[in-house]
Amino acid sequence: MLSDDLPTRPVVARKRSQADMPRFQRVKISVLGRYMLADRREFPCQVLEMSPGDAVVVAPVAGNVGEKIIAYLDHIGRIEGVILEGVEGGFLMEVSASPRKRDKMSAQLTWLANKEILNLPEDRRHERVVPDNRHSTVVLDDGRRYNCKIIDISLSGAAIELAVRPAMGTPVTLGRMRARVVRHFQDGVAVEFAASQEMLSVVQQNLRIN
Repeated sequence: MLSDDLPTRPVVARKRSQADMPRFQRVKISVLGRYMLADRREFPCQVLEMSPGDAVVVAPVAGNVGEKIIAYLDHIGRIEGVILEGVEGGFLMEVSASPRKRDKMSAQLTWLANKEILNLPEDRRHERVVPDNRHSTVVLDDGRRYNCKIIDISLSGAAIELAVRPAMGTPVTLGRMRARVVRHFQDGVAVEFAASQEMLSVVQQNLRIN
């Protein structure tokens, strides 16, 4: 059963226009989950498009415009917000979240949208997660240093947003960890650590730049 910290009756809020809403770019994903309406009824759902500010949800019961909603989505976790409008087969919901949570959600959505591109053989053996601190640095062997943002990490590697594209096989230092470039994608590169780690907490500690 989903958490039931919603009002017992549907609450209808003022419908927000698109001009009122922050602008976020949606990505196409396919994520399963469950949602709970304001009357505590629960249903399965699937999210087809999502941004840190809204989501297009395929759902058996659409609910009312302005109704508060809670959902638990695979790979993303708990989200909450209100229904903005009905769409064919479901609804569009606004996602309420703090700036920090939106930043983490953006990383999760980037990973979900690119998971086929980033599905390296070693990552099939190791779970990938979004780290708590996503900011780090990449240092090339010639001493050039670049700020980067971590998309996700595993015990054996990481996907990072990076302004440059070192050649495949290039040795780099990510935070304090030796690695090599194994894949290019639109916004950065994937690297494989020189030595596979035993704990994700060790990976996150070694990604810190100070």
